[in-house]
Formats: sequence, C-alpha cells, structure tokens
Amino acid sequence: MAGRVGMEGVRALMARYLEDDRDRRSVVVEAKSVEEALRDAGIQLELPVKRLEYEVLDRGVDGPLGLGAKPWRIRAYETAARREAAAEAVEELAGDVALAAIEEEKDRDGECFVRLGSDGALLKVTEPRGRGKRVSERVAFDRVQARAVRDVNEDLVRDTVKRAEGEYVLVGTFIANPANDAFLTVDVSDQEMRASVMMTQPGPGGADLSKESILAFLRNNKVVYGIDPEKVQELEDKPRYREPVVVAEGDKPYNGKDSTVKFNFETDRTKLNMKETADGRVDFKELGLIQNVVAGQPLARKVPPEPGRPGRTVTGKTLPARNGKDVPLPIGKNVRVADDGQTLLAEINGQVTYLNGKINVEEIFLVPGDVNLKTGNIMFLGTVIVAGSVEDGFRIKASGNVEVKGNVGKADIYAEGDVIVHQGVTGKGGGSIRAGKSVWAKFIENATIEAGDSVIASDGLVNSQISANKRIICHGKRASIVGGRYRACEEINAKTLGSPVGGAETIAEVGYDPRSKERLDQLAAQANQLRKQIDEFEKNIQTLVALKKARKTLPEDKEAVLRDHLARREELVAEVRNIVRETESIQAYLANLKAKGRISASGKVYPGVKIVIKDIHEEIKVEQKGLTFYLDNMLIRTTKYEEVDEELLKRGPPDAYQAD
Repeated sequence: MAGRVGMEGVRALMARYLEDDRDRRSVVVEAKSVEEALRDAGIQLELPVKRLEYEVLDRGVDGPLGLGAKPWRIRAYETAARREAAAEAVEELAGDVALAAIEEEKDRDGECFVRLGSDGALLKVTEPRGRGKRVSERVAFDRVQARAVRDVNEDLVRDTVKRAEGEYVLVGTFIANPANDAFLTVDVSDQEMRASVMMTQPGPGGADLSKESILAFLRNNKVVYGIDPEKVQELEDKPRYREPVVVAEGDKPYNGKDSTVKFNFETDRTKLNMKETADGRVDFKELGLIQNVVAGQPLARKVPPEPGRPGRTVTGKTLPARNGKDVPLPIGKNVRVADDGQTLLAEINGQVTYLNGKINVEEIFLVPGDVNLKTGNIMFLGTVIVAGSVEDGFRIKASGNVEVKGNVGKADIYAEGDVIVHQGVTGKGGGSIRAGKSVWAKFIENATIEAGDSVIASDGLVNSQISANKRIICHGKRASIVGGRYRACEEINAKTLGSPVGGAETIAEVGYDPRSKERLDQLAAQANQLRKQIDEFEKNIQTLVALKKARKTLPEDKEAVLRDHLARREELVAEVRNIVRETESIQAYLANLKAKGRISASGKVYPGVKIVIKDIHEEIKVEQKGLTFYLDNMLIRTTKYEEVDEELLKRGPPDAYQAD
C-alpha cells in the first residue's frame, strides 16, 4: 500500500486532527515562551508536559531590551489516546536501544538545522556532548543564508545558538511556493510488519516536512503502531531524499514455550561418574551408578508453560500467539507431589530412577551379576540383592539388607539390616562384614564379622574374628568352629570346637557385650598412651621447676615452655579422667548384664580350646564331647549338651525383599 501527499494536504490533515482534539479538555495560556506556557498548562490540566499537545494562537516576539515584547499564546490539551498509546509502545520497544545509543555518543559536536515550514524559516541548534564542539554563530548564519531566508532576526539567531535547546525557533521568512513543497510516500510491506517512507526534495520556495506532518501522514495511511520517533525526528532534521527509510516495525507474535521438567538427578544411566583418588588417578571401583535419595528430597520440578505474547502490525492489527502446552508430572512409584503442585518428592529412602517416562524410587537395588569393575562399589539407601558374587576389593554399603546369592571374597559389606550370603565368605585375612542385625552364611573363613544380633553358619567358622550381641550358631553336618576368636553375649553353639591336630588358637567368649568389651580394650589402650605422655611432661616440668628454684628465675623462652607443659599436662589428666569415668560406666553395665552365657558343642571339644564366660577363663586340657559350658559361682561348669533354639534355625534367613 502506498500514498502521496503535498504540504497543502498535510496542512489539511493537521487541521482535521486539531479540530477533533478541540473536543477534549483544553486551556489557553500566555507566557514568554512556549516551554513556559506548556509548564503552566500542565499545572492547570494536572498532566505532565509530555502528555500535552498544543496549537499556537499568537506568536510571541522578543523586543530589544524587552521593549515591544509580545507573549506567546497557545491552546494546550491532552494527547489523543491513540497517539499516546503509539508513543508509549514506541518508547517501550526503543527505550533500551536509545539509551545504549546515548551511552555510545558521549562525545558529540552540536548540530545546526534550518527548516522551511508553513510558518516561516526555523532554526534548531543542539548542545554538544562531552568534549564535542559547540555550533558557532557563523555556521548558523551560513545555514540560514544557504536556505535564502529573508527578514532574519539576527538577535534571535544568536540567542538560539547560545541556548542550544534543541527546539525549532522562528528566525525569518522565505518566499513560499507551495507547488514546490516536499512530499513523501509510504510503503507498508512484509505483511504489514514494516512501514517505509520516501521523501522528495522541495524545490525553490518549497517547504520542508515537519515531524508532525510526517506523523500525520503515517496515521492517514493507517500506520499507527511501532513508529520510531527518532527516525521521524531525523527525517525532520536531516532529510534523506529518494531513499526508503524504515520508520515503523511491528511486533512478531511469540508462541509460549511448553512446560518442561527439570530433573535433580542424572536421567541418563550410561553416564558414569567415576571419582579420582588424591593423586589424580581414576578409581574404577567408584562408578557412581546409584543415585540415592532420602524421603522428602526434591527429585524434579515442573517449569510451567509460558503464555504467548500477541504481535501487532504497523497498522495496529493483532497477531494471535499460541500459549505453551502443559505436560503432566512424571510421577511413579514411591514419589509424591509437593504442596506447590510442581515439585516431585521422594516418599522413601532409596534409588531414584527414570524409566518409561516415570520417576520412581526403588527401595531394593538388584545387581544382576557379580559386584566387580562393571558395577563398582555400591552404596544404597535401601536393600541390595546381588545375583552373583562379590569379588575381592569391592565394597557394599546399605541402609537395609544385603543378600548375596554367590560368594563374598576379600570384600567389605556394611548393612544396617541383615547380611545373607547363600554360599560362603572367604575373607583371605582382609574381608569384613558388619550387620546391624544378623549375618547368615554357609561358611566363613579368614574374615572379620560383627553383628548386632546373631551370626549363623551351617558348614563352619574358620580362623575368623566374629562378634555378635546375641548368638554365634554353627549348625550343620560340618558345623565346626576352628581357629580364631568368637565373642557373643548369650551363646556360642557348634557341632565341633577346635581341631584334633591343633593349629590356630580357638577362643570362645560369652557372657558380655562384645562391643562394650571391645570399647573397654580401646579405652585401656588410650589411657596407657595418655599416661606415658603425662609422665614425659612431668619429667620436663620437674626439670624446669628445679632450674627455676636454683636460679630464682627462668629465661623468658623457658618460662613459656614451662607454662605450656603445665597446661598440656592438665589437658591430658582431664582426658584420662574422662576415660576412667567411661570405663567404670561400661564395667558397671557388664557387671549387671543378666545374660548368663553358655558355650555348647553337640560333638567334640578338642584340647587347646579356650573357654571364657564373663571374666572367668578355662583352657580345655582333654577332649570332651556333647556338653554345654556355663558359669556357676564364678566357676565354669559343664552339663549335658543343650540344643540350640530350633525355632531360630527353622525360620532361616529373612527375605531381603521384606527388609524394614
């Protein structure tokens, strides 16, 4: 679409718009200048100056020394709603760009413009920026003369140059020839998303196009949105003839983004998270394949869909936009939605997984084969079930049970529940198992075992260090305890104790809490070490005190050493006191322990086996058979073999799937 209009047409359009605007609230104001009149009008209309439009009723005149001066008389009224909306839209879109341009132009020379309008010849002078040069009077007069301006008010030209307010000021007249006025055409293209104008140069006596006339022409051609006021102002000041200039651009519609889910864990299980050791080497046993979570932990959060933003053409047409689509939360097993309706939380401790578009928390981690370099070490907040074996050098930690269908080698297993080994444990002098409840295995060799409840094996316990808060049971056809140290609070029961050929020492201890007894041993070792340190400090203190007594005084450095030794000795003595108190407390607990303790063998007890019940020790001298050892009046006595609790053996190991 294109249009064309001359200056007379513009004047007619402006007159029509002014007539429309007169219906709105307005005031007539007189003042020395237009700016002062606008300020007074803004006060009367209770509006900011930027929201005012005006028409000049009488032009003011500045007389020499104030003689013959005439005030400006204007009619001011509120900006039309459609104009204000367009201006605000332009300001919003172009504000950041304009600000950036100002920042870039810190140093800029002042400029001088001459425009021939319907009212006469007008001059505008702008201030320089930063270190820019000011416009000289000579330049201003040259520009005025170049446009054949007549009746030039030289004083007003000088004043305009001096003030450099950036506003057009009437400084003279010219011989008008309306037929030679500049005119322009407008072209709306790109599906009404862009408007360009092209100006023709005025001929002799022809008037230039003003900013107001350009805006009016755009409105007349239905260009009402996205107008760039700086481009229009530039066309007024520095006309570009026979060259299309983009003065308005529309807004493209923005389709809102669909909602997304942000995961707080790695959903791609193929990505390994191997750890480095202190020396920078990769630890291939720490693969980080299990992602543990605790109850209440945020697993994922949905980002809501974005609403679409409609666009607008330069002709004001609205372009619809699509709102983003919502997606359901990927809620799976043992997962719940938080109160905000957007966050997914774990309901239990366990392993978080993302399968088939759902987030699940598994309380059981199943290893389909062996625990080896392929799986790495395992740490899991739940129960671990290993379908194969646990190879040497690997570790399993679980907050539930650990069940191994095969064997356990020189490995470490820690479980807050039960540890169930369907085959055997061959620790090779380095493997260890610690269970909060019981340990079940076919056999245990050369391993360290600790159980909060019982240790139960069917084929034998060999050369191991085993302690249990309740029982150690070895019950089966080859149920022998040979070599090692075995400590239980209530009972040790096996078919055979010791070996007919001697070998490693076999010690069976009952009647006390193994962990408390172990703690007593630790405390005793700590106390001995502290007492040795106290003795060393005491010797040094005595030497320094004797030296001070002989010399009446000590050098400052030795005096400082003496003070330090005295303070350190007091710290060590306080530590020993604490150890003594803890030792006495444990001893009192063990003394009041109601567990009587018994050691039983349905078969033979070979010479060399050491029996310990509470604090009473006895070494077997001759082979014995089918008996139970117990404590009576601080003496170890024997009686006929007492059977183990059959109900316990019938029950068998727990089902790992039913772990608490």
